[in-house]
Amino acid sequence: MKRKIIKIDEGKCDGCGLCIPNCHEGALQVIDGKARLVSDLMCDGLGACIGYCPQGAISMEEREAEPYDEAAVIREMIPKGRNTVMAHLKHLKEHSEFGYLKQGVRYLKDHREELDFDLDEVIAMVHSGQVRRHEPAMAESGQESGGCGGGCPGSQEVDLEQEEQSLEEPSGYRPSQLKHWPVQMHLINPGAAHFNKADLLLSADCVAYAMGDFHGELKGKALAIACPKLDSSKEVYIQKLISLINEARINTLTVMKMEVPCCSGLLQMAQMARENASRYVPLKAVTIGIQGERIREDWV
Repeated sequence: MKRKIIKIDEGKCDGCGLCIPNCHEGALQVIDGKARLVSDLMCDGLGACIGYCPQGAISMEEREAEPYDEAAVIREMIPKGRNTVMAHLKHLKEHSEFGYLKQGVRYLKDHREELDFDLDEVIAMVHSGQVRRHEPAMAESGQESGGCGGGCPGSQEVDLEQEEQSLEEPSGYRPSQLKHWPVQMHLINPGAAHFNKADLLLSADCVAYAMGDFHGELKGKALAIACPKLDSSKEVYIQKLISLINEARINTLTVMKMEVPCCSGLLQMAQMARENASRYVPLKAVTIGIQGERIREDWV
C-alpha cells in the first residue's frame, strides 16, 4: 500500500543519533554510522523525528510500504516503560490519530498484567495534556531536555489553540493569534492536523516586523514563514506547499510579501506549487510596504 513514511538522506546523515530517542515507535536505529528506517510497519509517518535532525537529513515521502501496525508498536514499546508509552499516545492524540490511539489503548488494556505502571494514570495524563511530547523519551535516553543540543526542541509541533478573544483587550494587550508551532517552512510538517483544510498564510519573514496588525491578518489561519532570498533548498518549500494543497487540502493560500523585489520569489513558489498540485486552491497575493501599509491585494 502507498502511505507517507520517512526518508533518510544518507549523504546528509552524520549518525549523531538525535532522531532515535524521538522516534518513540522504535522505527529508527543507527547502523554502520547512519540512521536507518528498520521497520516500515513501525513508522507512523507523522515525522516526530524530523525536527530533531540537525543536518536536515530526514524528510517525508509517499511510497509503497507495509501498513502501520499500532499493536506491534505498543507491544515493542511496553518494555521501554511508562514515559515512552505515554509520549507515544500523546503523539497520536496531538496529530488527531484517534483510530490508532484507540487501538493502542485497547492493546494496553488487553495486556494490563504485563505493565509495570498504572495504565489508568497514563490514560488520564494523556487526555488531560499533562505530558509534553518528546521530553520523556529524551530523559530516558540520558539527554538533557533543557537545551537544543543540535536537535532543537523548539521544532516540535505544538497546537496553540486559545479561547476566542477580542484583539482589543481593555488593557491594550493584543493576544497572539498563532494557532500552532513550528511555523518556519523547513520545520513544518504538512501532515500535521492543524493544516488540515486550513486557510494558510504564507508570509515573508519581514512582514510581521513591518506590519503593526500582523496578528489581525493571522487570526483564524495556519501560518508558514519563509525568506525567498536567504533561505536555502527552496525546492523543499515547493514540495511542502504541494503536499499542503494535495494532502492537507488547505482551503485557501494567502501569500504576504514585502514590496522589495527579492520578496517576489515567495509568490512564485506558491504559484509553482499550485501549478504542480493535483487540485486547485484559491491564491491571494498581498504586498506590504516597508512602513507596514497594505499596497496591493489580488487573487491570482
